Amino acid sequence: MEVARAHALHLLDSGHPALLESFLEGPEASLFCVTDGRTVLPLLPAQDFKRIGDGDTGPNTGGMGAYSPAPVFTPEALNQTWERILTPTLAGLHAEGLDFRGCLYVGLMLTAEGPKVVEYNCRFGDPETQPIMMRLKSDLVALCQAALDKRLDQVHADWDERAALGVVLAAGGYPETVRKGDAIGGLDAAARLPGKVFHAGTKLVGGQVTTSGGRVLCAVGLGDTVSAAQAQSYALVDVIHWTGMQCRRDIGYRAIEREKAAR
Repeated sequence: MEVARAHALHLLDSGHPALLESFLEGPEASLFCVTDGRTVLPLLPAQDFKRIGDGDTGPNTGGMGAYSPAPVFTPEALNQTWERILTPTLAGLHAEGLDFRGCLYVGLMLTAEGPKVVEYNCRFGDPETQPIMMRLKSDLVALCQAALDKRLDQVHADWDERAALGVVLAAGGYPETVRKGDAIGGLDAAARLPGKVFHAGTKLVGGQVTTSGGRVLCAVGLGDTVSAAQAQSYALVDVIHWTGMQCRRDIGYRAIEREKAAR
Protein backbone atom coordinates (compact mmCIF):
# COMPACT_ATOMS: atom_id res chain seq x y z
CA MET A 1 0.00 0.00 0.00
CA GLU A 2 2.76 2.47 0.95
CA VAL A 3 4.70 1.57 -2.20
CA ALA A 4 1.68 2.22 -4.44
CA ARG A 5 0.97 5.55 -2.74
CA ALA A 6 4.60 6.69 -3.03
CA HIS A 7 4.75 5.71 -6.71
CA ALA A 8 1.55 7.62 -7.47
CA LEU A 9 2.84 10.74 -5.71
CA HIS A 10 6.17 10.47 -7.56
CA LEU A 11 4.37 10.44 -10.92
CA LEU A 12 2.35 13.51 -10.00
CA ASP A 13 5.34 15.41 -8.57
CA SER A 14 7.53 14.64 -11.58
CA GLY A 15 5.28 16.57 -13.93
CA HIS A 16 4.50 13.50 -16.06
CA PRO A 17 0.84 12.87 -16.93
CA ALA A 18 -0.69 10.06 -14.91
CA LEU A 19 -4.07 8.34 -15.01
CA LEU A 20 -5.04 6.90 -11.64
CA GLU A 21 -7.89 4.43 -12.11
CA SER A 22 -8.27 3.68 -8.42
CA PHE A 23 -6.30 3.36 -5.20
CA LEU A 24 -6.29 -0.17 -3.82
CA GLU A 25 -5.95 -0.36 -0.06
CA GLY A 26 -5.31 -3.54 1.90
CA PRO A 27 -2.74 -6.33 2.38
CA GLU A 28 -1.10 -7.93 -0.64
CA ALA A 29 -1.05 -11.65 -1.38
CA SER A 30 0.21 -13.87 -4.19
CA LEU A 31 -1.55 -16.79 -5.83
CA PHE A 32 0.21 -19.08 -8.31
CA CYS A 33 -1.84 -21.35 -10.54
CA VAL A 34 -1.15 -23.93 -13.21
CA THR A 35 -3.47 -24.00 -16.21
CA ASP A 36 -3.86 -26.16 -19.30
CA GLY A 37 -6.04 -23.60 -21.05
CA ARG A 38 -9.26 -25.26 -19.89
CA THR A 39 -8.68 -26.01 -16.20
CA VAL A 40 -7.01 -23.83 -13.57
CA LEU A 41 -5.30 -25.55 -10.64
CA PRO A 42 -4.62 -22.99 -7.88
CA LEU A 43 -1.55 -23.63 -5.78
CA LEU A 44 -1.27 -22.31 -2.23
CA PRO A 45 -1.36 -18.56 -1.50
CA ALA A 46 1.65 -16.80 -0.04
CA GLN A 47 2.57 -13.36 1.23
CA ASP A 48 5.91 -11.69 0.59
CA PHE A 49 7.84 -8.74 2.00
CA LYS A 50 9.05 -6.12 -0.48
CA ARG A 51 10.98 -3.58 1.60
CA ILE A 52 14.66 -4.13 2.32
CA GLY A 53 14.48 -3.36 6.04
CA ASP A 54 12.75 -4.74 9.12
CA GLY A 55 9.32 -3.29 9.79
CA ASP A 56 8.81 -2.73 6.05
CA THR A 57 11.29 0.13 5.88
CA GLY A 58 13.79 1.23 3.25
CA PRO A 59 13.81 0.83 -0.53
CA ASN A 60 11.46 -1.49 -2.37
CA THR A 61 12.90 -4.79 -3.67
CA GLY A 62 11.84 -7.83 -5.63
CA GLY A 63 11.05 -9.51 -2.31
CA MET A 64 13.05 -10.19 0.86
CA GLY A 65 11.10 -13.21 2.05
CA ALA A 66 7.72 -14.91 2.04
CA TYR A 67 5.59 -17.40 3.90
CA SER A 68 2.71 -19.76 3.22
CA PRO A 69 -0.07 -20.14 4.19
CA ALA A 70 -1.06 -16.48 4.32
CA PRO A 71 -3.74 -16.03 7.02
CA VAL A 72 -5.04 -12.87 5.32
CA PHE A 73 -5.93 -14.94 2.25
CA THR A 74 -9.05 -16.57 3.63
CA PRO A 75 -11.13 -19.32 1.97
CA GLU A 76 -13.66 -16.59 1.12
CA ALA A 77 -10.93 -14.58 -0.62
CA LEU A 78 -9.90 -17.67 -2.58
CA ASN A 79 -13.49 -18.28 -3.71
CA GLN A 80 -13.82 -14.64 -4.76
CA THR A 81 -10.54 -14.85 -6.67
CA TRP A 82 -11.78 -17.97 -8.45
CA GLU A 83 -15.14 -16.46 -9.41
CA ARG A 84 -14.16 -12.86 -10.16
CA ILE A 85 -10.62 -13.21 -11.48
CA LEU A 86 -9.42 -16.69 -12.52
CA THR A 87 -12.59 -17.83 -14.33
CA PRO A 88 -12.99 -14.54 -16.27
CA THR A 89 -9.26 -14.54 -17.07
CA LEU A 90 -9.48 -17.98 -18.66
CA ALA A 91 -12.61 -16.93 -20.56
CA GLY A 92 -10.77 -13.83 -21.79
CA LEU A 93 -7.86 -15.92 -23.04
CA HIS A 94 -10.29 -18.14 -24.94
CA ALA A 95 -11.99 -15.09 -26.43
CA GLU A 96 -8.61 -13.88 -27.71
CA GLY A 97 -7.91 -17.29 -29.25
CA LEU A 98 -5.00 -17.93 -26.87
CA ASP A 99 -4.22 -21.49 -25.81
CA PHE A 100 -2.15 -20.63 -22.75
CA ARG A 101 -0.65 -23.54 -20.80
CA GLY A 102 1.67 -22.97 -17.89
CA CYS A 103 2.00 -20.93 -14.73
CA LEU A 104 -0.45 -18.09 -14.18
CA TYR A 105 0.42 -15.77 -11.31
CA VAL A 106 -1.92 -13.14 -9.88
CA GLY A 107 -0.66 -10.51 -7.46
CA LEU A 108 -3.63 -9.42 -5.40
CA MET A 109 -4.63 -6.57 -3.12
CA LEU A 110 -7.14 -7.82 -0.55
CA THR A 111 -9.43 -4.81 -0.34
CA ALA A 112 -12.64 -4.29 1.62
CA GLU A 113 -14.52 -5.08 -1.63
CA GLY A 114 -12.62 -8.32 -2.13
CA PRO A 115 -9.44 -9.31 -4.02
CA LYS A 116 -8.32 -6.96 -6.80
CA VAL A 117 -5.57 -7.68 -9.35
CA VAL A 118 -2.36 -5.69 -9.03
CA GLU A 119 -0.41 -7.67 -11.63
CA TYR A 120 -0.34 -10.82 -13.75
CA ASN A 121 2.68 -12.93 -14.61
CA CYS A 122 3.09 -16.12 -16.63
CA ARG A 123 5.88 -17.58 -14.49
CA PHE A 124 6.77 -18.65 -10.99
CA GLY A 125 8.44 -15.87 -9.05
CA ASP A 126 10.70 -15.28 -6.05
CA PRO A 127 10.47 -15.39 -3.13
CA GLU A 128 6.96 -16.86 -2.82
CA THR A 129 7.69 -19.93 -4.96
CA GLN A 130 10.27 -21.39 -2.57
CA PRO A 131 7.96 -21.73 0.48
CA ILE A 132 5.17 -23.01 -1.77
CA MET A 133 7.46 -25.65 -3.30
CA MET A 134 8.53 -26.75 0.19
CA ARG A 135 4.87 -27.51 0.95
CA LEU A 136 4.15 -29.29 -2.36
CA LYS A 137 4.15 -33.07 -1.89
CA SER A 138 3.10 -33.85 -5.47
CA ASP A 139 5.54 -34.05 -8.36
CA LEU A 140 5.74 -30.59 -9.93
CA VAL A 141 6.96 -32.05 -13.23
CA ALA A 142 3.88 -34.28 -13.37
CA LEU A 143 1.60 -31.28 -12.81
CA CYS A 144 3.37 -29.33 -15.55
CA GLN A 145 3.11 -32.30 -17.93
CA ALA A 146 -0.61 -32.57 -17.17
CA ALA A 147 -0.95 -28.90 -18.11
CA LEU A 148 0.85 -29.47 -21.40
CA ASP A 149 -1.36 -32.50 -22.14
CA LYS A 150 -4.60 -30.68 -21.23
CA ARG A 151 -5.52 -33.12 -18.47
CA LEU A 152 -5.26 -30.99 -15.34
CA ASP A 153 -8.84 -31.98 -14.58
CA GLN A 154 -7.52 -35.50 -13.91
CA VAL A 155 -4.89 -34.59 -11.32
CA HIS A 156 -4.71 -32.85 -7.97
CA ALA A 157 -1.94 -31.41 -5.82
CA ASP A 158 -1.09 -32.81 -2.37
CA TRP A 159 0.23 -30.41 0.24
CA ASP A 160 2.15 -30.49 3.48
CA GLU A 161 -0.13 -28.98 6.13
CA ARG A 162 2.81 -27.30 7.85
CA ALA A 163 3.75 -23.66 7.30
CA ALA A 164 6.81 -22.73 5.25
CA LEU A 165 8.80 -19.51 5.52
CA GLY A 166 11.66 -18.29 3.37
CA VAL A 167 14.23 -15.58 4.13
CA VAL A 168 16.15 -14.00 1.27
CA LEU A 169 19.87 -13.44 1.79
CA ALA A 170 20.91 -10.52 -0.39
CA ALA A 171 24.27 -9.23 -1.57
CA GLY A 172 25.85 -6.07 -0.26
CA GLY A 173 24.43 -2.99 -1.97
CA TYR A 174 21.13 -4.60 -2.95
CA PRO A 175 18.74 -3.24 -4.22
CA GLU A 176 21.07 -0.59 -5.67
CA THR A 177 24.61 -1.32 -6.93
CA VAL A 178 25.28 -4.95 -6.03
CA ARG A 179 28.55 -6.46 -4.83
CA LYS A 180 29.50 -9.66 -6.69
CA GLY A 181 32.17 -12.28 -6.25
CA ASP A 182 32.07 -12.59 -2.44
CA ALA A 183 32.83 -16.12 -1.15
CA ILE A 184 29.85 -17.70 0.63
CA GLY A 185 30.61 -19.64 3.81
CA GLY A 186 28.46 -21.93 5.91
CA LEU A 187 26.64 -23.81 3.16
CA ASP A 188 27.95 -27.17 4.37
CA ALA A 189 26.74 -26.41 7.89
CA ALA A 190 23.36 -25.33 6.54
CA ALA A 191 23.05 -28.60 4.60
CA ARG A 192 23.16 -30.51 7.89
CA LEU A 193 20.21 -28.57 9.33
CA PRO A 194 16.47 -29.03 8.70
CA GLY A 195 15.02 -26.94 5.91
CA LYS A 196 16.44 -26.07 2.50
CA VAL A 197 18.61 -23.36 0.99
CA PHE A 198 17.62 -22.35 -2.57
CA HIS A 199 20.30 -20.78 -4.77
CA ALA A 200 19.50 -17.82 -7.00
CA GLY A 201 22.36 -15.35 -7.51
CA THR A 202 25.34 -17.68 -7.01
CA LYS A 203 28.28 -18.80 -9.10
CA LEU A 204 30.84 -21.60 -8.68
CA VAL A 205 34.38 -20.25 -9.05
CA GLY A 206 37.22 -22.72 -8.57
CA GLY A 207 35.11 -24.91 -6.33
CA GLN A 208 33.96 -21.95 -4.20
CA VAL A 209 30.35 -20.75 -4.27
CA THR A 210 30.31 -16.97 -4.65
CA THR A 211 27.70 -14.23 -4.93
CA SER A 212 26.61 -13.37 -8.46
CA GLY A 213 23.43 -11.34 -8.11
CA GLY A 214 21.25 -9.25 -5.83
CA ARG A 215 19.09 -11.86 -4.13
CA VAL A 216 21.62 -14.62 -3.58
CA LEU A 217 19.96 -17.35 -1.48
CA CYS A 218 16.59 -18.15 0.09
CA ALA A 219 16.61 -20.12 3.35
CA VAL A 220 13.30 -21.95 3.85
CA GLY A 221 12.05 -23.66 7.00
CA LEU A 222 8.98 -25.76 7.80
CA GLY A 223 6.99 -25.87 11.02
CA ASP A 224 3.62 -26.58 12.57
CA THR A 225 3.25 -22.81 12.97
CA VAL A 226 4.66 -19.83 11.10
CA SER A 227 6.72 -19.10 14.22
CA ALA A 228 8.26 -22.58 14.11
CA ALA A 229 8.95 -22.28 10.38
CA GLN A 230 10.57 -18.90 10.99
CA ALA A 231 12.85 -20.38 13.68
CA GLN A 232 14.00 -23.16 11.33
CA SER A 233 14.63 -20.68 8.54
CA TYR A 234 16.70 -18.31 10.68
CA ALA A 235 18.71 -21.25 12.03
CA LEU A 236 19.87 -21.72 8.42
CA VAL A 237 20.47 -17.99 7.99
CA ASP A 238 22.64 -17.82 11.10
CA VAL A 239 25.26 -20.30 9.82
CA ILE A 240 25.63 -18.67 6.37
CA HIS A 241 27.92 -15.71 5.89
CA TRP A 242 29.73 -13.56 3.36
CA THR A 243 31.00 -9.99 3.22
CA GLY A 244 28.10 -7.55 2.97
CA MET A 245 25.35 -10.17 3.40
CA GLN A 246 22.04 -8.64 4.38
CA CYS A 247 18.61 -9.98 5.26
CA ARG A 248 15.49 -9.03 7.15
CA ARG A 249 15.04 -10.50 10.62
CA ASP A 250 11.26 -10.19 10.80
CA ILE A 251 9.88 -12.22 7.87
CA GLY A 252 6.45 -13.55 8.82
CA TYR A 253 5.88 -11.09 11.65
CA ARG A 254 2.28 -10.38 10.68
CA ALA A 255 1.27 -14.04 10.86
CA ILE A 256 3.25 -14.54 14.08
CA GLU A 257 1.41 -11.62 15.68
CA ARG A 258 -1.84 -13.32 14.70
CA GLU A 259 -0.65 -16.59 16.23
CA LYS A 260 0.23 -14.87 19.50
CA ALA A 261 -3.11 -13.05 19.61
CA ALA A 262 -4.96 -16.34 19.10
CA ARG A 263 -3.32 -18.05 22.10
